[in-house]
Amino acid sequence: MIESSGQRGAVVLMTRVRFARNIVKHPFPGWAKESQRREILAECLPAVAKLPQMKKGFSLETDTLSDLEKQILHERHLISRELMAVKGGSGIVISRDQSFVVMINEEDHLRIQVLRGGFNFRRVWNTINAIDSSLEEDLDYAYMPKLGYLTACPTNVGTAMRASAMMHLPALVVANQMERVVRAVNQLGIAVRGLFGEGSDASGSIFQISNQTTLGESEEEIIKRLTSVLNTIIEQEINAREKILETEPNRIFDKIGRAYGILQNGHLISSGESMNLLSLVRLGVDFQVFPEEIRPAVDRLIIDCQPGHIQYRAGKSIDSEERDSFRSTLLRSEFEKVAKPSFSIGDAQ
Repeated sequence: MIESSGQRGAVVLMTRVRFARNIVKHPFPGWAKESQRREILAECLPAVAKLPQMKKGFSLETDTLSDLEKQILHERHLISRELMAVKGGSGIVISRDQSFVVMINEEDHLRIQVLRGGFNFRRVWNTINAIDSSLEEDLDYAYMPKLGYLTACPTNVGTAMRASAMMHLPALVVANQMERVVRAVNQLGIAVRGLFGEGSDASGSIFQISNQTTLGESEEEIIKRLTSVLNTIIEQEINAREKILETEPNRIFDKIGRAYGILQNGHLISSGESMNLLSLVRLGVDFQVFPEEIRPAVDRLIIDCQPGHIQYRAGKSIDSEERDSFRSTLLRSEFEKVAKPSFSIGDAQ
């Protein structure tokens, strides 16, 4: 059984808050000429790079990055698909620990993002609020008292904030309850997306859950409402796990055992399959089938097994089947060190 004190850490992988900001007297990036985007970049890049949080970080123009480098940054949740597609006049500044990133000339002039592991909106909010205030001392934000912050997309006007949690919800998926959860939270103005945001699937039973409304509420009110919804989802996931263990333990243990076997012995594993297998092993950690100390490695492998990361590790251009082979070799090497699962809950040390 999952300890009550560890429920949030077991279910919430990451917390993130993102602000959209624009600078007065400049067109939005989507309407700007490349020369205008470069003017915006020249104004914003130094202001961001000099922040104390960016000490020993790095800043660059995105057109200096290769497609593979952009893909890796996207897989690490540091840049968006939209920024990957921008040609000329866009940039990125990333802190050394990769917990703070600013995209310049994506959909808006600035996309400011802070992310932390676990369920901790207060810490993330305090950090990004301080960063935003510092930037506002150097940059003249586009703001109207009645509307709030002005953005390229009308749905972001107001606070221009997206707060989200990355949640691991395998029991709700196994119990076929996720569709009901999604319908319920959508009615509350909350969006549910896959691991890589809008348009992505929920491989590995990992979902991004975020606010949709940005106008008419303060940032604190949005975070409070979102936190309440997330706590309810956590409770539902924990209840679903307990019910599975009570009513059909062999079903879930079979899934976990098969995942362990494939990870130790598979020779062709796709990125989607690796996500689902690692998700089951992570659930096994929550059930104390595997030791807690393997959790960080499992969480790391969820990213390391993405196509861009595999391509980078290979050090050369390889096709999808070669990636599947390379990925399986990586997973076998990692899981040969993992002890055999103990299916007597509480016996695993």
